[in-house]
Amino acid sequence: MLHLFSLLGGKMTQRRLLRDMVRIRCVEEELGDLYRDEQEMRTPVHFSIGQEATAVGVCAAMLRKDVVYGGHRCHAQYLAKGGDLTAMVAELYGKQSGCAAGRGGSVHLTDKAAGFGASSAILGEMISVAVGAAWSFALRGEPRVAATFFGDGASEEGVFHESLNFAALHRLPVVFVCENNQYSLSSPIDARQPVGTSISGRAQGYGMSTQRVDGNDVFAVFEAARKAVRQCRQGKGPYFLELDTYRWREHVGPHWDYDISGRSKAEVESWVARCPIRRATETLSVADPDITAELAGWETEFRAELHEAVAAARSSPFPAVADLLTGTYES
Repeated sequence: MLHLFSLLGGKMTQRRLLRDMVRIRCVEEELGDLYRDEQEMRTPVHFSIGQEATAVGVCAAMLRKDVVYGGHRCHAQYLAKGGDLTAMVAELYGKQSGCAAGRGGSVHLTDKAAGFGASSAILGEMISVAVGAAWSFALRGEPRVAATFFGDGASEEGVFHESLNFAALHRLPVVFVCENNQYSLSSPIDARQPVGTSISGRAQGYGMSTQRVDGNDVFAVFEAARKAVRQCRQGKGPYFLELDTYRWREHVGPHWDYDISGRSKAEVESWVARCPIRRATETLSVADPDITAELAGWETEFRAELHEAVAAARSSPFPAVADLLTGTYES
């Protein structure tokens, strides 16, 4: 199938999407190894290995002035939106030079300059925050869009329904991005939600535009996200994207979790075979046979970039005890 994007986006955009996915994959794989082997990063980490296409495809459709909010699995979204890698790694090490001054860890990232508003470990919390940002854009007449990433588990929280209802009622410029990776911790979606229903179907019930997309096809995600962002920017109300994907590693941590989380090795391997990077590479190699060889160079570049960020983090100081309460509310 030839995506409309293939005709409009051009070769450079296609290569950028692939390159951004490779960068995220390399960064997280290297971080996973360091986290497991060295025990210097003490923050919980939730990796997006295997589902890079969702963050890359959506963020590539947004402008720098637009704002993204994420949940606990937020590294990919932060990097795809242009967040500072060195600051992110320092945050994982709990250092003062971290993007949250060493106080937030892996699940509380922010880079306002890049348009990454915030992320949070509280399930579904950033859904309402993104709606609030979109409401401010609408009230001020600013042609900006907010997007919020969350998993299928968050769609079962009350704030999900309250936020969708409010956004639809006020026709707010917000893109809801459900990364449906089929599991909430170790509970599969078919054990939690009734047969014959869908998350996007629930969103449609609020009268908003919805689209369900293969979340491992970065070109399809980008095409759908461009449509969603365009509608929001034109003042035509919110848009809901349900992106079917799959995380390869355990819910939290760097390990594989075959047979200890309800996921069998065969199931995981069936999704590994649908690797978004491999699929994009195969698509591009038809017209650009050199792309496979170029991937090796990218991997070397990005793994080196990550280790430079690690070296910078290790040499940075921890937050001073005297500044422990800086940024907190005082009674």
